[in-house]
Amino acid sequence: MKFGVNAFLWTGHFGSADFALLPQIREHGFDGVEVALFRPSQFEATAIRRALEASKLECTVCGVFPKEFSLVDSDPAVRQRTRAHLSDCIKATAEAGARVIAGPLYAPVGYLPGRRRTADEWKWVVEAYQELGPVLARHNVFVGVEPLNRFETYFLNTTADGVALCEQIGHPRVGLLWDTFHANIEEKSLGNALRKAGPHLKHVHTCENDRGIPGTGHVDWAGVFRALREVRYDGWLTIESFGFTIGELSAAASIWRDLAESPEEIAWEGIKFLKRAWNGVASQAGRQK
Repeated sequence: MKFGVNAFLWTGHFGSADFALLPQIREHGFDGVEVALFRPSQFEATAIRRALEASKLECTVCGVFPKEFSLVDSDPAVRQRTRAHLSDCIKATAEAGARVIAGPLYAPVGYLPGRRRTADEWKWVVEAYQELGPVLARHNVFVGVEPLNRFETYFLNTTADGVALCEQIGHPRVGLLWDTFHANIEEKSLGNALRKAGPHLKHVHTCENDRGIPGTGHVDWAGVFRALREVRYDGWLTIESFGFTIGELSAAASIWRDLAESPEEIAWEGIKFLKRAWNGVASQAGRQK
């Protein structure tokens, strides 16, 4: 298991100005940093890779569509531009030294047309990822498509629907990003949802129900970790929260108050909890044998 932290705690656009954070992140026990990729032309892929290598950290990438991109747009030209954009994002992910790009990579966050998704929209997303499969393979990258809660998207809310999407796409490099924050809203049982996700699980975001310090709220962490053990997940557990006062990003994530004494506390205390909880489930499993 690898433990990561999303740079959204400190910045919306991670780059050279933020590299001084990396030694602290390493010193607190993280294995890697997750950085956001909005537009490949503005993404310092090579510099990020070198800085992370120098700090002995690995990289994962979270992708979010700018508003002009969507795989569910009724205009075929928009969908084609979005596929080209995703292809460029996959290449930039590889250049940054990452092997995972994950996020709600079907529509912009917050796009809510006031109706349920259509069969055509589903088909367009399936076709797009089937087309992108060879690009993922060529660059040795996996994509984790993320279900979001109902207040942020209408297209993909539940783990079951995410699994159905992956099965219809049918490519081994396309799977799920599973996020405790969203699942805590949409799932009846976090553990059972994870068991369904198991074969398709590519990435996991660990976030408390209020986006604060993991372990301080009501997320069923014991159920989450038991299920992760059962499905033999050995990828990333990445803390994803958001800075409290970093402009548009804080507003987009609806962060209207301080979630802890500081953003650093979410990371530094969060990793302590996650490691304790993960090791505790392992110890319990060992005793039961």
